[in-house]
Amino acid sequence: MSKQIPSQKQNMTSNYYFATVSPTLLSLFFLFIFTTSPSTAALVAQQPLLLKYHNGTLLKGNVTVNLIWYGKFTPIQRSIIVDFLQSLNSATPPKPSVFTWWKTTEKYNSGGVGASTLVLGKQFLDEAYSLGKALKNSQIVYLAAKGGHAQRTVNVVLTAEDVAVDGFCRSRCGSHGATRGAARFAYAWVGNSAAFCPGYCAWPFHQPAYGPQSPPLVAPNGDVGVDGMVINLATVLAGTVTNPFRNGYFQGSAAAPLEAVSACTGVFGSGAYPGYPGSVLVDKSTGASYNAQGVNGRKYLLPAMWDPKTSQCTTIV
Repeated sequence: MSKQIPSQKQNMTSNYYFATVSPTLLSLFFLFIFTTSPSTAALVAQQPLLLKYHNGTLLKGNVTVNLIWYGKFTPIQRSIIVDFLQSLNSATPPKPSVFTWWKTTEKYNSGGVGASTLVLGKQFLDEAYSLGKALKNSQIVYLAAKGGHAQRTVNVVLTAEDVAVDGFCRSRCGSHGATRGAARFAYAWVGNSAAFCPGYCAWPFHQPAYGPQSPPLVAPNGDVGVDGMVINLATVLAGTVTNPFRNGYFQGSAAAPLEAVSACTGVFGSGAYPGYPGSVLVDKSTGASYNAQGVNGRKYLLPAMWDPKTSQCTTIV
């Protein structure tokens, strides 16, 4: 019996666009850096970015994250991502830490300060590519439904490097959204871009596909595709808890919003500009670049997040 795929019209999705030196967002954000004096450029770069709260529900308290692994991932690849998720809720690693980065989401509130504590839930493996290797958006939602429809749950679909998804590498590296109706649930998707577009979705660990060229950074966990997935997963998770149902925090259109991290595309450390991710830390033994430490000795490179208290994109180094 064939599996029924839900109609795309039954769902609403909020896609974010993380691009190498984003041809649209970054070019506009840094336009005057290359056309004005340094003092004027500094003034322009400091213009406040406002993500308005639209009075909707945010995901606060304990939020369960279920993982649906679609395609073939090695145990090491899965552990890199699982350790990242567990690091979001662990204050043990020394600063700068993944935990410190995630705490900025506490400042997104709807009347009272509250933490969004992500807890790893169930994991589902689909190594047989049950829906093939070219997925539509509706099939992403179908796979996400394997995690159930519980409240305060995010079902995350992670696709392997040989899986194509509508819009992947052309306009997006990941997305998040929610189903409609009483049994609605939040979901997200991130793909491994190693085979298709590492210069687009795994920058700065690969030579950029567009814009100013600079040498790539060494991936902190030795896997360009999966370390790139962590960047994009961090982006969609922050967007999910602060704008789960398209009426939380965002700037612009609800159909194509700038959210907590997607508003700060391409910034990983201080002094960032197009083609340069900013000043980050370097592991002396491996030469790998990172800005956050996690559980089990992991190191990660995490993007800047918009801080509601300062109306600025902030980094942890």
